[in-house]
Amino acid sequence: MAATSRNLAQALVLGVGRPVFRLLERVAPNAGGTLVRRLWCTPPRAYLPPGEPLPPGRRSTVAVKAGQAAVEEWGDGPTVYLLHGWGGRRGDLDAFVAPLVAAGLRAVAIDVPGHGAAGAGRFGGRRTVLTEFSDTVAAVVAANGPAFGIIGHSAGATAAAVSVLDGTPASRLALIAPMGRLQYYTGQFRTAFGYGDRVEAQFHRQLEVWSGRPHDDWDIAGYAADRDGLPPVLVVHDEKDRRNPAAHGEAIARAWPGAELRLTTGLGHSRILRDPTVVKSVVTYFTDALDDLGS
Repeated sequence: MAATSRNLAQALVLGVGRPVFRLLERVAPNAGGTLVRRLWCTPPRAYLPPGEPLPPGRRSTVAVKAGQAAVEEWGDGPTVYLLHGWGGRRGDLDAFVAPLVAAGLRAVAIDVPGHGAAGAGRFGGRRTVLTEFSDTVAAVVAANGPAFGIIGHSAGATAAAVSVLDGTPASRLALIAPMGRLQYYTGQFRTAFGYGDRVEAQFHRQLEVWSGRPHDDWDIAGYAADRDGLPPVLVVHDEKDRRNPAAHGEAIARAWPGAELRLTTGLGHSRILRDPTVVKSVVTYFTDALDDLGS
């Protein structure tokens, strides 16, 4: 979601640099907002390198508002859904599959439209918005059965939380490196591309239209505050995460009633998904609840 080197390269391909945005700020701020929105809504491919190979799972597709999600599942038992981040794919969370299945759980990994093996989303190609993530969670859970748990990474963590706050039932959540307020990331975009107030206003207007909901809905700390009846949440965040600072996860853990916070050091934003200690900690968070379910 942040303005990465891939976004900057994409902007150069489009011929969009600071001089262009300065011109559009003066003469065509709506066109400038459209260009920013195009950059924002086209995630760079940010796949993790393949990990240990998994046996092929049972594959299917699920119709969602945005198009079709791709789903792969392993095992039987209470279901834990796995949701990748912005520009990711379901294989990014492969390290959780075997331990979940060994613990007697069913692991269901999801590719959001515009990502991985899924088809194009509502806006065509790889263009997407966070609402397509949260809508996908709701649709896949409705099609595949109740969520004993959901594990989400980065934007996937945020979207999973929003989907649950919107009413998707889940017994518990694990949010790994969740996002903070959307305005933090739009501010990074403005710094990177150098557009002014008029272009920014048009970009925000267009993005909320595409998303179908206000930016503040993606502020999990604000959305969850003072809410009753929420499921337990585990927040895992690395202190050196440069994409989504750990302060974002800490704010969510403070606001979400009964949340647990576990900080790591030196794993960054992506390697945290492959760390054996993190994987074991997250899986244990669910198996402990499984023991409670059976008692």
